[in-house]
Amino acid sequence: MTEVTVLAYGAGNTASVRFALERLGATVRLTDDPVAVAEAERLILPGVGAAAYAMARLTALGLVEPIRAFSRPLLGVCLGQQLLFETSEEGEPVPLLGLIPGAVRRLEPGPHLTVPHMGWSRLTADRADPLLEGIEDGAYAYFVHGFVCPDGPATLARADYGGPIPAMVRSADRWACQFHPERSAATGARILRNFLELPA
Repeated sequence: MTEVTVLAYGAGNTASVRFALERLGATVRLTDDPVAVAEAERLILPGVGAAAYAMARLTALGLVEPIRAFSRPLLGVCLGQQLLFETSEEGEPVPLLGLIPGAVRRLEPGPHLTVPHMGWSRLTADRADPLLEGIEDGAYAYFVHGFVCPDGPATLARADYGGPIPAMVRSADRWACQFHPERSAATGARILRNFLELPA
């Protein structure tokens, strides 16, 4: 049975992520211990709320460097995707983990669309990837976010919300979803299963 470590650092939706993983048969370990993070077989970085608060929590718990050094499969979820980038313009510019180049900016979808982007949107793959195995173009995923990551070489899949939104990214063994896979029905369950099946 696959073991997965989920960071429980006070800024993530750990309960719903845990239940989604357990439904797939995974053994889930919740932790805020830097040693446990460094030793994890695979790691999930969830996140909800403000980037500044999340980074302050990670820093206070001594988790920033273990995450940066982590070389096995890592999955960021929602705010967890944004935290992988270099900075966020949320409030004063916030330094993030710096694992993927670029700055997270406010979502400005144009007229007739509200912020945050909340609800179901279709995914369009940019290229093949193990995390996208079995996911058809046009599959729906559930989003809740008011900031957006830069669209660049790391983008795996996009959604459309008044323009393209990087919905999934990858850099080396670090993947992330701007949407909530744990709330995205069969699409999200398949993505989580694909993550559990990545070689560690």
